[in-house]
Amino acid sequence: MASHDLHAAAFPALSESQISSLAECTEAKLTRFQDGQALFKVGARNSQFFVVKSGQIEVRDESGDMPRILTVHSRGEFSGDESLLSGAGSLVSGYARGETEVFGISTSSLRQVLNRCPDLGDLILQAFIARRQLLRESGEFTGLRVLGSRYSQDTFRIRDFLARNRVLFTWLDLEADQQVVAMLKQFGVTEAETPVVICGQFMLHRNPSNLELAETIGLRRTPDQTVYDLAVVGAGPAGLAAAVYGASEGLSTVILERTAAGGQASRSMRIENYLGFPTGVTGAELTERAVVQANKFGAMLSVPTPVIGLTFENSYAVLSLEGGGTVIAKSLLIATGADYRKLGVEGCDKYEGCGVYYAATPNEVQMCHGAEVLVVGGGNSAGQAAVFLASQARKVNLLIRGDDLAKSMSMYLVRRIEQTATIEVLRNTEIKRMRGNGYLDAVDVVNNQTGEERTIETPAVFSFIGAVPRCDWVSSSVERDPKGFIRTGPNLESSTARAGKRAPFFLETSRPGVFAAGDVRSSSVKRVASAVGEGAMAVQFVHAYLSEK
Repeated sequence: MASHDLHAAAFPALSESQISSLAECTEAKLTRFQDGQALFKVGARNSQFFVVKSGQIEVRDESGDMPRILTVHSRGEFSGDESLLSGAGSLVSGYARGETEVFGISTSSLRQVLNRCPDLGDLILQAFIARRQLLRESGEFTGLRVLGSRYSQDTFRIRDFLARNRVLFTWLDLEADQQVVAMLKQFGVTEAETPVVICGQFMLHRNPSNLELAETIGLRRTPDQTVYDLAVVGAGPAGLAAAVYGASEGLSTVILERTAAGGQASRSMRIENYLGFPTGVTGAELTERAVVQANKFGAMLSVPTPVIGLTFENSYAVLSLEGGGTVIAKSLLIATGADYRKLGVEGCDKYEGCGVYYAATPNEVQMCHGAEVLVVGGGNSAGQAAVFLASQARKVNLLIRGDDLAKSMSMYLVRRIEQTATIEVLRNTEIKRMRGNGYLDAVDVVNNQTGEERTIETPAVFSFIGAVPRCDWVSSSVERDPKGFIRTGPNLESSTARAGKRAPFFLETSRPGVFAAGDVRSSSVKRVASAVGEGAMAVQFVHAYLSEK
């Protein structure tokens, strides 16, 4: 979308008839604000949706050193963005410019508008999405500031957590940014206490855990219902699809995600074989739109909320959460996906976050501009990473253990790699050890056919090998295959748990009412499209199961 079109989509003005429709659809409350009075402040959660009747709302970015006016809403225009639906803290502040009258609408009433008034709802939703895109692409919005060293694993952890959750932030590198020392002095923080997270003139945390940070900025939501119709564990493509279909069809739905929505797919810089996107789509864009959809229909997404145990009570699933608390649901979908295996070579653990990475996104690429890098793996994720990195690094070495790249990679990626001069495929090659002084600077590789060794000087290794299912918390009553993936439907070995009962549904596990979809499922197709399809399909089986009960 062109810049002009994007701006027009972000800031539409409602007609008198649209404002009347809005007032009729909701319990809109007319409120008057005096000049300079705040309607909402940066970081505030559960703000209202405001439509200007008279006067103006001045929207400011107060996350940097000096406040900056972003836009001014006049008659018929409205405030808000995606954070209104997700419950996260507001990114900006809004102040009355002159005496101002606005219609104030609660988040729950706004969600009714989005679902019951399609034309008006689409206009508002498109504006929310466009506003977030404008902020992200402007290059001027500060957001949160993370102060820390490029060689600190905790600095990378915080940056990675924020980036994966699509939180807008600015990283100030202790080694490269001249203003960091002055800022640390301003906040009374030593270098040893970094990383720190600040917002505007306030320091939020010294080296926070992901949970502490999420609670501060409003990412984490507390499940508020006694018993849900459907609990989804894992917010990858399968989990998000199930949440969208479940919530849109009237099921009270909660999604519990341990790190960030989108799973591995969200970290892909270019998905070219997903139906409907002929020019490709980034995993982050796909994820962001799916999260907005889930929020639109009222599904509750809580991040980070790791599930650590599963028991059953009166046929209900009882999910135990890390840090205490439980979530109870009539039906359960396990969509936790899989993690890439660690390389298991000398030095790997030492350099994770400061030389060894399991994704190739702009967050990791900042560390290797103009350098020679290594990508390990022969699947599509490795291929996509190699192609993306080739546009940023001086040279990309793609290491595969076998000799045939086409064996496990889509042909379009194989051709793209073969046509990229800065990518060299090292066949029959494995990493033997990693070396460096506080951070990675060299890797020793070996040819597994000839035994020949060589050293490659590099600041970054990107690993995409194998898959380990994320389901250690799953009850022993849920049958798994020898590799730990969850068996469903016709793949179930044992029928003893179902004696005298109906045959399990295609995505149902050995435990009635418990389903699995996506990469965590045994014999699944490891593709984004198939995961989305399975997530949607699972909801139909959930309806069938609940009708039995």
